[in-house]
Amino acid sequence: DLSFSRVQFTPDLMPSDITGTELMEEEPGTGKRAFRFAPGPVFGNMVLADEINRAPPKTQAALLQAMQERTVTVAGKTYPLPRPFFVLATQNPIELEGTYPLPEAQLDRFIFNIMLDYLPADEELKVLDLTTTSHKPKVTAVTNPDEIVDFQALVRMVPIAESVARHAVMLVRGTRPSNPDAPDFVKKYVNFGASVRAAQSLVLAAKARALMHKRVH
Repeated sequence: DLSFSRVQFTPDLMPSDITGTELMEEEPGTGKRAFRFAPGPVFGNMVLADEINRAPPKTQAALLQAMQERTVTVAGKTYPLPRPFFVLATQNPIELEGTYPLPEAQLDRFIFNIMLDYLPADEELKVLDLTTTSHKPKVTAVTNPDEIVDFQALVRMVPIAESVARHAVMLVRGTRPSNPDAPDFVKKYVNFGASVRAAQSLVLAAKARALMHKRVH
């Protein structure tokens, strides 16, 4: 039961097409003109950035503040995004024509990168059965925004042992070629290691996974 927005990223997409823009409006009767902010599709609980790497980096960067600060700033005014808020994105293989590499700062704000391969044959048969017939799925809401926000707060309350937190930090630091303790292959092949966000995401994901496995630590 969340609000959903889908943005089709294209080479001519502008940042304001995502964040929103200010419109000049005339008040009925008085004729007085004033600016009104028209929110863009980023103002949703669940935002799908479809084929995100088809837009140039300038447009991709329109999501940076939203994904990090959960706010959008337009014309000097800052607007909070609804809670909960998260972004899902799809991208085409980077070597395809008409695609742009995602900036490192953009990639750093995603918690997971899931590589999708072709489906097994039996799964493809299920897809055919569901999409080439008159079958119409029935959607039933199983949760709501307030409950999800409560779940997010509960995840942060899961205790983590110092030894486990230290292990997460060492894993992340091991990806940085400037770290003296990094493996030799990292120093040879890696230009930039994982950021502090990686350690934060790793711990939060582990806490959520613990709850899903009915563990409270």
